[in-house]
Amino acid sequence: MRRHVAIYLLALSFVLGVISRALAERGTFTTIDFPGASSTAAAAINPRGDIVGQYFMGGVSHGFLLSGDDFTSIDFPGASFTSAEGIDPRGDIVGNHDDADGRRHGYLLSHGTFTTIDFPGASLTSALGINARGDIVGRYVSAGVSHGYLLSHGRFTTIDFPGASFTHSRGINPRGDITGYYISAGVTHGYLLSGDEYTSIDFPDSSLTITWGINPRGDIVGYSISVGVTHGFLLREEEFTSIDFPGASLTIALGINPRGEIVGLYDQASMRHGFLLSRHERDEDGDDVGH
Repeated sequence: MRRHVAIYLLALSFVLGVISRALAERGTFTTIDFPGASSTAAAAINPRGDIVGQYFMGGVSHGFLLSGDDFTSIDFPGASFTSAEGIDPRGDIVGNHDDADGRRHGYLLSHGTFTTIDFPGASLTSALGINARGDIVGRYVSAGVSHGYLLSHGRFTTIDFPGASFTHSRGINPRGDITGYYISAGVTHGYLLSGDEYTSIDFPDSSLTITWGINPRGDIVGYSISVGVTHGFLLREEEFTSIDFPGASLTIALGINPRGEIVGLYDQASMRHGFLLSRHERDEDGDDVGH
């Protein structure tokens, strides 16, 4: 990895752009729009509710951090493209940036300093998820083939679903369980990697399944396509629950935290918005969890 020093954030504090709330079956949706942006997507949420994602303004992609009601724009210095994809409990952020030549790199942003992440010899590297131990997962391309990876204690490990032509790693929880998706025989499936064991995940009667985020207890979010329509989903204890923002033409769930709060994106009236789904559930003692 190459370390960049004397890096800064362009800090912009705004009030949360909430334009709608809709009561879901098990929670409440809140729309997330970066002020003035033409498109917003919420990618990940940590235990204290900090949210990271991506927005477009003037045709340029930027990352963002939403903490409380304040947005902070994230731009890798000199990059033509920046996104924020994952955030850990300490607030360390991982994401992606393109250099002046258009080459994609991952990054870690910790205490205001960016560190570039490049898988050795790869033509493309993306950093997409980070857990409480600082382990990072993502994707790299080498010789035209896409692989997942785990970066732990400075060491890269390749992740390839057995027999797949394409593997993408996206989420990792504190115990090291990894989610993502793979392509085999032209069909896209989600997967869970726990220890050395891979499990394929397919939403019932769907033509495509992608698993994205995973929380400490193993709840997984992602999205599927059924009869041409894209729906988000929650997978908990082997049971799927569909997630659809009311009135949206497309819903994608991307991140989930220990409280079961879910973030993602939806399309409505030709606009893309982020969302937070705050779930209202009860624990074993009957007390409310989530808010």
